[in-house]
Amino acid sequence: MEDFKEKKQIFKKRILDKKTKIYIAGHKGMVGSAVWRALVSKGYSNLIGKTSKEIDLTNQQAVFDFYKKEQPEVVINAAAKVGGILANNDFPYQFLMENIQIQNNLIDGAFKLGIEKFIFLGSSCIYPKFAPQPLKEEYLLTDSLEPTNEWYAIAKITGVKACQAIRKQYNKDYVSLMPTNLYGSFDNFDLQSSHVLPAMLRKFHEAKINDHSDVTLWGSGTPMREFLFVDDMAEAVVFALENNLPEYLYNIGSGKDITIKELAETIQNTIGHKGKIIWDASKPDGTPRKLMDVSKMKELGWEYTTELELGIEKTYQWFLKNIDTFKEIKL
Repeated sequence: MEDFKEKKQIFKKRILDKKTKIYIAGHKGMVGSAVWRALVSKGYSNLIGKTSKEIDLTNQQAVFDFYKKEQPEVVINAAAKVGGILANNDFPYQFLMENIQIQNNLIDGAFKLGIEKFIFLGSSCIYPKFAPQPLKEEYLLTDSLEPTNEWYAIAKITGVKACQAIRKQYNKDYVSLMPTNLYGSFDNFDLQSSHVLPAMLRKFHEAKINDHSDVTLWGSGTPMREFLFVDDMAEAVVFALENNLPEYLYNIGSGKDITIKELAETIQNTIGHKGKIIWDASKPDGTPRKLMDVSKMKELGWEYTTELELGIEKTYQWFLKNIDTFKEIKL
């Protein structure tokens, strides 16, 4: 570790031309679309995005051919196969293999083409299940993972380590950002494969229009979670783009957590659901607590701006506007 620290890059502002060619992998997803919106709002005008129908990111040759043709100067990897506890538990091979294939192709292709800047987006699930709280970047690989999503976590750890290796060996600006639980516009609202916040939002909405029927939720409601509005995550990505960050790994979050029970009540109040909440304790809770230590990014000059209540309200308004077309990821 000391060897790596000696080679640590110096934090400095990058003066980026607004015409810099930036490829956003996964630009139609929740995170990728938020990054796209943030870059456009700041005047970046040479963005590339390809749908999964246009390019299969699990196909190495297709990715390499795409890179050679487009010659991007920066790559932001927001592409991944994602899902909640149930999806990870039922489809471990797909979560492990598809994510490893996607990121290996994107990272290795970028490296071989000589792309100097790569931003890899991961997940807070890379940290050990019982790591001390709040989670610091140095806790990576110090203990065993949460079994319910270890397949996805192992894939993401591989991506972090690949970027770290390129950074250490070749001194390229390949950096990894690990967001906490994200939510917002263009989230996945499928009840079988989504994460806790969008699943709850949809459940409470459907119960409300169904004469305020009772809502059954998984677990005890006692685990604590941190949430970050996706537009704030996008601002962190822009910050990483416009600066040379001195280390290889940064946590992105609010630095605040609440119980799942408090989350449910906040969503219930936002939606205006008047029925009961029933907790099914026979279902798994997952990690007991997950809170990110975000002091490294804060010291460099980035921090979140959207409080949870406002973020949930914005997400619900988006959900209502897109109720006939919102995303459901079928596994």
